[in-house]
Amino acid sequence: MARQLARGGKLVLASHNKGKLREIEALLVPHGIEVVSAGALGLPEPVEDAPDFAGNARIKALAAATATGLPALSDDSGFCVAALDGAPGVLSARWAGESKDFGAAMALVHERMGDAADKRAWFVAALCVAWPDGHTETFLGRVDGTVVWPPRGEHGFGYDPMFLPAGSAVTFGEMDPDAKHAISHRARAFAQVLASCFG
Repeated sequence: MARQLARGGKLVLASHNKGKLREIEALLVPHGIEVVSAGALGLPEPVEDAPDFAGNARIKALAAATATGLPALSDDSGFCVAALDGAPGVLSARWAGESKDFGAAMALVHERMGDAADKRAWFVAALCVAWPDGHTETFLGRVDGTVVWPPRGEHGFGYDPMFLPAGSAVTFGEMDPDAKHAISHRARAFAQVLASCFG
């Protein structure tokens, strides 16, 4: 039996990424959970040195829960390209550099792909809920699609404008936020969080 989060309780969102904060807050609002971000609390960003999304999500959630004495939710997610053997993957944010220039990061993906015929790509999200006593629950979501070039759309964030989800005529960057929330990797992982931790 998974551990439950109490309605009306407070949850630390262990992220300094404003795009992720917006998406996760929108998903939590209907469940009566008060959300405060690690950034707003002035918490430092821990070193993310795990080899996979789940491990990095656990690092972030445990750091925030331990520092605040509150349950914490973290997200580690990234863009994976088949022709690049799954890169940028866990290094997705680092490809954008210190300035978080995802235009440059998308250009780097395009450059490294060259004329590869394989355009398959996917987004992965690992969500981890951690409690101050060290207990964690981790959930994975994935959405498959293809890389498009040039990037299309002004919505979303990160690599969204170059990702065309399977069965869609528009990129994540062109989608209305509500439409993206309905099918995204983060929403799929979050549905598991809700089923498990909200009863």
